[in-house]
Amino acid sequence: MKKISVLTALGMLMIAPWGMAQTIYDGAKLTGKDLNGTARFVGMGGAMGALGGDISTMGTNPAGIGLYRSNDVMTSFGLSLYGNESQYLGKKFNSDLTKGDFNNIGFVFSSKIGNETPLRFVNFGFNYYKAKSFNNNMRMEGNLGLYSQTYLMASQAAGIEKWGDSPYTDNGIGWLSILGADAGLIRDITIHDKTGGVNNIPYTYKNEQGVDVQYKDVDGNPLYISPGHFEGMLDNGYANFHSEERGGIDQYDFNVSFNFNDRVYLGLTLGAYSVDYNKYTFYGEDYGNDEKYNLQSWNRIKGSGFDVKFGAIIRPFEYSPFRVGLAIHTPIFYSLDYKTSAQVISDVMDVVTGEIKGYDVKSWDNLPGKGDMILPFDFQTPWTYNVSLGYTVGKSLALGAEYEYQDYSSMKFKDTEGNSSAYEFENSTTSMLKGVSTVRLGLEYKVIPQFAFRAGYNYSTAAFHQDAFKDLAINSIQTDTDFANSKSMSNYTLGIGYRGSMFYADLAYKYSTYKENFYPFVNGFTDEDGNTVIGSPEATKVTNTRSQVLFTVGMRF
Repeated sequence: MKKISVLTALGMLMIAPWGMAQTIYDGAKLTGKDLNGTARFVGMGGAMGALGGDISTMGTNPAGIGLYRSNDVMTSFGLSLYGNESQYLGKKFNSDLTKGDFNNIGFVFSSKIGNETPLRFVNFGFNYYKAKSFNNNMRMEGNLGLYSQTYLMASQAAGIEKWGDSPYTDNGIGWLSILGADAGLIRDITIHDKTGGVNNIPYTYKNEQGVDVQYKDVDGNPLYISPGHFEGMLDNGYANFHSEERGGIDQYDFNVSFNFNDRVYLGLTLGAYSVDYNKYTFYGEDYGNDEKYNLQSWNRIKGSGFDVKFGAIIRPFEYSPFRVGLAIHTPIFYSLDYKTSAQVISDVMDVVTGEIKGYDVKSWDNLPGKGDMILPFDFQTPWTYNVSLGYTVGKSLALGAEYEYQDYSSMKFKDTEGNSSAYEFENSTTSMLKGVSTVRLGLEYKVIPQFAFRAGYNYSTAAFHQDAFKDLAINSIQTDTDFANSKSMSNYTLGIGYRGSMFYADLAYKYSTYKENFYPFVNGFTDEDGNTVIGSPEATKVTNTRSQVLFTVGMRF
């Protein structure tokens, strides 16, 4: 028989509603945004919340549109090179990806009210931009030591004594457990008459005389059934993982803003969002004795959402170019669909005959309609708080600084009726997240009135605690067990711009980089005191980079 470790199901204490799938890692992807927009905005590191006068500011501080005194129409295009370098136990892999982007398009319609009235301008604007790109490739491989994904499968199956007629749609059964059982990767068969405190029963069959005879393994040991207690595969498997992530979040902002006495600017932006996130994962273990398996998972999150943003820019001193900006964004209220399917291909030993037996288990073969599982859910991102400073020196130099805060631990998963209690388990895991602070710095220097140079820096702190992990509910349908704890991100930007009497063009370069610790899964072990201890293979050290070139053209009239 195979050597096993005693496991405790990580999420077994709370049984969520049927088929729960979302985790804090899905929520973090939906919450974060990229530094993107017009080339001028990106070139200044996004630090334009108090300076205003750029279409992209309606997504950070809506009052920035209030500084317009003319109409504006523009569009932006880009090219991005994504890089991923991973290192696990001395093995290094590089996965690169190049993508062209249609980054944004927008306009501002400026309406002058008067020179003497307190209300000087009322402006209206619209902007579409790519708020988030999910594009990423990842690969790792190496020896797992004492860990195995099959141990996680066994822990997910803990307590299940009967699978029933339709386990893939059963409220109390997760897909990892049933896929593992159907593919022979976990078993409730043991050579012991007692396992993990479970009193086992003989594993028998009726012979030709109708007498119950106990099965024996290939070594002649009698076999038993251990109800509700499952065993995984071998130690020291060789892991092979790769994943592909695609898609993004499109943001559509509709803005109205006001200019009072050229000193106070107020703005409101209604944001609409469209999400399309696709992830494919391949994970396999090879035990070097002709036993091996691979698990493939296809996942998609798609849907829409909305938020409201309020902003103000104030010149506290009448004749000073110094400005202060304040903004607050409501949570984004998403209505989403989670779509998933999985396949396991395995070669495992039959414990009775000792022969290698092959399995090919597809989730869609076990669902009504022979298709993917689709589950709707709602998601609420955190509130966003923003404060910014701006200062100009004549008409040649502009300086911007900005601070933004989001408490990622306040995100909420809900059912389609808006009840967060339906996701009690998932919401209980958000304590593994923390508040994220973003600092933006930027400058623009005009060599002559028509030409400008720009530079910026953008820094965001990590969203995950160091000991965060993907904690799957025992009845989760999610089968991609991998996760990565991202660290802080830095964006470095440069840009140039031309301004004519009507026509303008801007070019920007952005280099983004962040590190993360990647894990293909976690295992939960019960220690001597009965406590659950979380363990995992050694972290894969990952460095992600993105080089992006942006080009914006527009007209002001």
